[in-house]
Amino acid sequence: MFIAKTTRTAAAFLLVASTVLAVPAFAQGHRVHIEQWGSNNVIGGGQSGQGQRLTVIQQGTSNLTVNTQDGRRNRAVVGQSGRANSVDTHQGGRQNTVGVAQIGSRNNAEVSQQGRRNVAAVVQVGRGSSASVHQSGSNNVTAIVQD
Repeated sequence: MFIAKTTRTAAAFLLVASTVLAVPAFAQGHRVHIEQWGSNNVIGGGQSGQGQRLTVIQQGTSNLTVNTQDGRRNRAVVGQSGRANSVDTHQGGRQNTVGVAQIGSRNNAEVSQQGRRNVAAVVQVGRGSSASVHQSGSNNVTAIVQD
């Protein structure tokens, strides 16, 4: 009886500890680094606050990443290689920076920034590339390179 009760108590403790001690991905200074390899990769995430850093690396086919950052001094970097790659990134606030690099065929990048002093750069190498950058505010810079 005592052993069964102790085992149940230990199992309950482990369950509670794993739930209570779980930490969201955007913790520790709002820095997130994600790498995915293979096919049908998908990542979606959001951050809010100041000084956020998001890095997404995907390699394979049918890659998709959708990201949102709200605050100031945000940085998002997305690198994709393979085919059928797609990026959709939104930033709201000021002094935001986003960089997208795609290598392969049928690439698509959509960047939206609202605020001031925003910088967006998209580099695409391969066939069937499309890029769209929308910025609202003042003192914004955009660079798109396609080969």
